[in-house]
Amino acid sequence: MEAQRKSNGSNAIFIHKHHLCLHDLKMHNQHLRNIYLLKTNIPEYPQPEFHVFSLKHDTQQGGLLRIWKDEGFKDPHGGLKDPDSLSLVWWSLAVGPQEIQSAETRLLDRFYPNRMEKPNYLGIFNPHLSKQQSFLWRFATSPAFSETSRFGSYRFTFPLHEVVTAYSQQFCSGAPPILRVFKTSLYNQEVQYSVLVHSPASELFSEYPLLPYDDPNAIFTYRDGHFIWRSQAMCEKHSFELIQNPNQNQMYPRSLCSYEHQFYVWDNVAVALHVDHGQMLKFDCNRLRANLTYCKQPVDPSANFRTVFPFGGKPQNVSPGIHYDSFENANSLVERLWPDAGFPLLKEPSLNLIF
Repeated sequence: MEAQRKSNGSNAIFIHKHHLCLHDLKMHNQHLRNIYLLKTNIPEYPQPEFHVFSLKHDTQQGGLLRIWKDEGFKDPHGGLKDPDSLSLVWWSLAVGPQEIQSAETRLLDRFYPNRMEKPNYLGIFNPHLSKQQSFLWRFATSPAFSETSRFGSYRFTFPLHEVVTAYSQQFCSGAPPILRVFKTSLYNQEVQYSVLVHSPASELFSEYPLLPYDDPNAIFTYRDGHFIWRSQAMCEKHSFELIQNPNQNQMYPRSLCSYEHQFYVWDNVAVALHVDHGQMLKFDCNRLRANLTYCKQPVDPSANFRTVFPFGGKPQNVSPGIHYDSFENANSLVERLWPDAGFPLLKEPSLNLIF
């Protein structure tokens, strides 16, 4: 394993050709020197398996205008601002309420394979006592699950199969693209697992391992037209503790007092589509508008809590230099760009309003 520290003096570290689990990152932390990986007082939390069928691309106003003008996505810098000097279009996983709910079911089935609703001690079924309540969304506190955006006010969300099909037709002459393990990026609090997607005609990336297809221990795989992400750290702010109740075959969240709240590393997955300099991943203009929503700016997660940071520092989730538009200004801009859309710009829904 070779760790490459970002050249601009930041704490970002890149480990190419590997997706390192948290255990392995902790084992190498004497070289990585990450203060959050040292923490040992993190409450119990779930580590579910998400099956993901959509990708999202967040941007600010300038990026929106470029995407509208070009009717597609490209690297506007042609690789000049990429640490590896590669021309890439970056997407991330779109994990919404449906994915969270199905991951919860898989988690319960894994721990309690014979689970069933039990009668009470008199042999009478009481659904109010035995029904498993939804709990996983309580732990989805990292930016990977947020309706807010770290990269601007505008979010394009596309079905995964549509992105793969478009890339296959436009860059691979109709052949399936190649998916490879790109790198693990370790920031102050964020662990990002990157996947590289490229044309089978390209020989630039032969030294990178192929993304696993059927490895049950892999952090991230692609199978049957969807991604499988085994998240190891889905919480940014730990305000709940996971409690297991084997007698009832149930799990539930226990709310923690504000002085017990902890911040830890959180993980996510990024998908990098390789495009040669100046090339474009194009979509129909109407599809771009149909898949566009508005995102708010993240709120400092420690602002309303008396949180203790034993190692110093404070979580930072917004990329530097990002500008956010108000919803009114964003809606007005989108109406000017797509005057015939026939429907208003929608806001990304919050998990707190869904569950």
